[in-house]
Amino acid sequence: MLLRTGAGALAALLLVPASPATAGDLPDTPSVRDDLTPKDLARVRAITTPTADFSRPEQFELMQGGAGTAKKRINANSFSHSSANITFEEEGTFKLGNAIFRKNWVSSPSSTQASDGLGPLFNARACQSCHLKDGRGHPPEASLDATSMFLRLAREAETEEEKQAVAAHQVLNFPDPVYGTQLQDLAVPGLVSEGRMRITYEDVPVTLGDGTAVSLRKPSYAIDDLGYGPLDKRTTLSPRIANPMIGLGLVEQIHPADILANADPDDANGDGISGKAAIVPDPATGKPTLGRFGWKAQAATIRQQSADALAGDIGISSPEAPRHWGDCTEAQKTCLEMQTGVQARLGDTEAPEPIMDLVTFYSQNLAVPVRRDLDNKEVLAGKQAFYDMGCTSCHTPKFVTRRDAPNKAHAFQLIWPYSDFLLHDMGEGLADGQQVGVADGHEWRTPPLWGIGLTQRVNNHTFFLHDGRARNLTEAILWHGGEAQGARDRFAAAGAEDRAALIKFLESL
Repeated sequence: MLLRTGAGALAALLLVPASPATAGDLPDTPSVRDDLTPKDLARVRAITTPTADFSRPEQFELMQGGAGTAKKRINANSFSHSSANITFEEEGTFKLGNAIFRKNWVSSPSSTQASDGLGPLFNARACQSCHLKDGRGHPPEASLDATSMFLRLAREAETEEEKQAVAAHQVLNFPDPVYGTQLQDLAVPGLVSEGRMRITYEDVPVTLGDGTAVSLRKPSYAIDDLGYGPLDKRTTLSPRIANPMIGLGLVEQIHPADILANADPDDANGDGISGKAAIVPDPATGKPTLGRFGWKAQAATIRQQSADALAGDIGISSPEAPRHWGDCTEAQKTCLEMQTGVQARLGDTEAPEPIMDLVTFYSQNLAVPVRRDLDNKEVLAGKQAFYDMGCTSCHTPKFVTRRDAPNKAHAFQLIWPYSDFLLHDMGEGLADGQQVGVADGHEWRTPPLWGIGLTQRVNNHTFFLHDGRARNLTEAILWHGGEAQGARDRFAAAGAEDRAALIKFLESL
C-alpha cells in the first residue's frame, strides 16, 4: 500500500511547493529543494520512492544512518559511537565533546576550574544523566529517581499581546510565574528544591481482535512538596523523558522542503492524516523557522536544543541561553542571590562558545547503529505489515540529506529515520493539554524509530512514548489515537502472527 508518505516525499523531489499555508508561515524557508542538480534530483527521486517489494531488503537499507552508520558490535554502548565517516581530526573533537557531555557540573564557588555553575535549581548534574548512554530516558520505577524525566511547566497565551506574540511565532508559550519552564527537583546546598514529581497509574484493559488481553497503564501527574508556594492555576504539567541522541546531525540536514512536502494541516487529500510543520523562532535571527527537535519539535537546531537543556536541566548558561541562574524566576529571590559559575577569563557565560562548539559537534555526530536481521522472513513480513497498516503515513521511512550540508559527513546521505518530523494529533489518551507554539495539547512530533530495537540493550528498559507509560512496543502502538487511530486499530485487529512480525521489524531498526 502506497500511503501519503510516499506521495509527499515524491512531491518534494518533483519540486512541488509546500501548501500555501505552510509556506506562508515560513517565508524565508525554501519550499523546494534548492541544493540538487537535475541529475541528483533523479537519483534521489528513485531511491526515496516507497518500496512495494517486501520479499527482500531494499538497497542500502542495512546502513540506516548512511555512510556514518556504526557497524561495531551491538552492546550497551551502541548509541555512543561517533559517525563512521568523520575525519581523524573530527574524532578528537567528538571525544572532547563526549567529555563535556559526561562532565558533572558542581555548585559555585568551587575549587574546580571551569566546572562550577550548577543550578542553583536543577534536574541533573550532567547531560549524560538524562541521556543515559546517549539513549532513552525513563520514568521513575521502583525508586524516586526521576533524573531522566521531568515536568515541563507552561500556560497558554491569555492577553491579546501574548496571543499576538504566539501567532507571530515569537514565543512558544509562557512559564509558570514562580516555577518557570520546568520543575527542578534538585537544588544546590542552602536552597530548597521546587518539588517532587508524583505519578500514579491506572490500569486500562484492552482486548485485541483475537481475544488477547492487554493492560495499558494510564498515568496521572502531580507535584509534592512544592518549595515556593502553589503553582499558578493556569499552569499545565507535561511529562517528558529524554530522547535518544543518535542521528541528530543527519536530521538537521534534511532539506526543509522534504519535511514541508508531507505537511497537510487541513487534510486536503482526505486521508485522515493532517501533519503540520512546527514553526519556532530562529535562534539566530528570531524569525520563524522550521522546528524539528524535541517532543513537540520546539527547537530548530541542535545547538539551541543543547543550550536550552543546559540552562533548564543543569542551570548552565551559554551564549545561546545566557541564563546564569538557569530556570530561577524573579519570585525565587534566594535562588537569584546565589553565586554563578561565570569566570571572566573564560567568557561571559558558564558554557562559553568553545564549550558549546564541542557539545554541539558531539550531539551532531552520534552514529545510528547498523540494522539487524533485515533479511529475516519475519522482519520482512513485519515491514510489509508496517506499510499496510498505515504506519508510514507519519513514520516516513527515508530521506536524502542536503547536498550542501556544512559537514561532508552529513551531506547527500540516504537515511532511514522513520519519521516525518511533523506534528500530529495523537488523540485524547496521549494529550498533555500543553500548547507549544503551533502544537496544541494533543499534538506531538513523530519520533524517529531508528535504534528503537536496541533500547533494552542500551538502557535496560523498554519504556516508550513521551512519558514512558508504555512498557513495550505493543503498548506504545495501542496508545496511538487521533490521526493514528486507524493504524492502531488495524494493528489491534491483526492476528498474533502479524502483530509479532511488526514488532520484530521494529526491533530490527
